[in-house]
Amino acid sequence: MTLAVEPIEIVYEPRGAALQLWRCKDPEILIEGPAGTGKTRGILEKILAMADKYPGSRHLLCRKTRASMTESVLVTFEEKVLPPGSPIADGPQRTQRHAYTLPNGSSLVIGGLDKPGRTFSTEYDTVTVFEAFETTENDWESLHRALRNGRMGYHQAIADTNPWSQGHWLNQRAASGRMTRLLSRHEDNPQFWDAEAGDWTPAGRQYIARLDALTGHRKQRLRYGRWANAEGVVYDFDPQVHLVNKFEPPADWRRIRSIDFGLVNPFVCQWWAIDHDGRMYLYREIYRTQRLVKGPDGHAAAINRLSEGERYEVTVSDHDTDDRDTLLQAGIPTAGAFKAVVPGIQAVAQRINLASDKKPRLFVMRDCRVDADETLREAKLPTCTAEEFDGYVYAEGVDGKARKEEPVKVNDHGMDAMRYAVAYVDGIAGVRLSFDDADADAVGATAV
Repeated sequence: MTLAVEPIEIVYEPRGAALQLWRCKDPEILIEGPAGTGKTRGILEKILAMADKYPGSRHLLCRKTRASMTESVLVTFEEKVLPPGSPIADGPQRTQRHAYTLPNGSSLVIGGLDKPGRTFSTEYDTVTVFEAFETTENDWESLHRALRNGRMGYHQAIADTNPWSQGHWLNQRAASGRMTRLLSRHEDNPQFWDAEAGDWTPAGRQYIARLDALTGHRKQRLRYGRWANAEGVVYDFDPQVHLVNKFEPPADWRRIRSIDFGLVNPFVCQWWAIDHDGRMYLYREIYRTQRLVKGPDGHAAAINRLSEGERYEVTVSDHDTDDRDTLLQAGIPTAGAFKAVVPGIQAVAQRINLASDKKPRLFVMRDCRVDADETLREAKLPTCTAEEFDGYVYAEGVDGKARKEEPVKVNDHGMDAMRYAVAYVDGIAGVRLSFDDADADAVGATAV
């Protein structure tokens, strides 16, 4: 199929669910499937074709937050969908981009559900929500009010997602017949599957091997595209409850940092703000592999840079002596964390559970990770603390049931750093600083 937006032509051949999407005019569509099936590109190709076909049409492309669009959907659109040198990409950088405008007056508007006033103040012909598992059904239904531009002869809302838990509202809505479900599979992606040969391409074999290395519910979802529950999860973490949109904590809130060291495994540094009611907010995070603590590009330098102008009452950390010494030399004194797992988990669970006011006592801000680790992303492993919760599980006993003792020690580095922070704030055990009073005076123990 040839799509001409400018004199330069690009060739795109939709397959499977993407081809069904091109032909479908149903009002609500759920295009679902495992990672790497080409869902996002298929949607973007259709939307660009519709914008080209119907002058003056308007198309909203969004995720739960606007910031998360920049390094995901917009990269695919500019690098894989638009022809090289297309003037449609001219204008602001991706972080500042509000829309892509075509010569015929059509536009693809970029938005986030975290800024509804800006996003929904106009009318659209289509609305697409990427990574729709992040959203609520109320988010989804609120979008329908914006579908009233009337330039195409029909309106359409498209949800793009990897499968999540069986009870997720998207799965239930599609099962009830209120959404048309399109199943996308790896064989739909010509980069990974050679249709003529009936076999994986070299890139496909490599990609599928990475997915085959996953375990549990992550493998069921990302490899096979199944709506699968995580069995034996440690925390009753609900993204709709515990994830909040990013904001700047007031200057008079308490602040601490917590660190779990790593090199092959992720190094995690978390910045926590505690409000006047004792609620904890994770508002900034480093989550990276293959980076040293020392050096001009190391973690210590990054922590100092990111912490500039802020004051902390403590930085609690894992007990690695060398790394703690490196941090101290960089002006970051640390306190040894309380590491007992079971009481630490109990303290975190108590904060995650809803209190008498129907609110938890621990929140994670969306998009609080400083930068993405592409190695982790390509391996389909967690890239931030928020992504660890769903896979933080207890081991199974011989009877196949979860043993609620210590969790499985895998993909838990953010969980450990969070446990250290909660143990400190809740005073589970006294924290002994790793430097004496003279050292503290010398480095200014408040922070940086």
